[in-house]
Amino acid sequence: MSEGLEDILTERLAVIFCGINPGVTAAALGHHFAGRGNRFWRTLHLAGFTPTEVHPENDRTILQYQCGLTAVVERPTARADQLSVHEFTAAAADFEQKIAHYAPRFVAFLGKAAYSALSGQREIAWGLQSKTFGDASVWVLPNPSGRNRAFTQDQLVDAYRQLHLAAQQPGQVGQNTVR
Repeated sequence: MSEGLEDILTERLAVIFCGINPGVTAAALGHHFAGRGNRFWRTLHLAGFTPTEVHPENDRTILQYQCGLTAVVERPTARADQLSVHEFTAAAADFEQKIAHYAPRFVAFLGKAAYSALSGQREIAWGLQSKTFGDASVWVLPNPSGRNRAFTQDQLVDAYRQLHLAAQQPGQVGQNTVR
């Protein structure tokens, strides 16, 4: 990424976590999910992805756990609702190519907004989706932002744990690709 945060990716990861876009604090500090109220790293640990809680300044260590980080839209904002539909549309093709290039088993969208904009679907359930994206199975998880108080920490952990369990199982990717 050039404007926001550098991707933390390598080929053939189990999961690439896709934020909507970088927060202003994360972009300023140069580390993913660095906002004080962001629950991503704690949730990841409690869900079983990491043996200890990773600190944002050590975000690159996520690769050791077969996970990567990116965002759909590069531009940092204080709130995700400051992004336009046009920004998602403009990012769609390059983003799908990125996922196809890195070839993770799962791409996990953190929140419904980005996946909705990329897939054109209005009604999206949480969890595993029926279509693939860039040949990866799609999982939609609640956004761990401190601004998202619709989910408790325990609810976030339960949702992320389901993906962690699925990522540990050998499995096939879905049949239909999102366009």
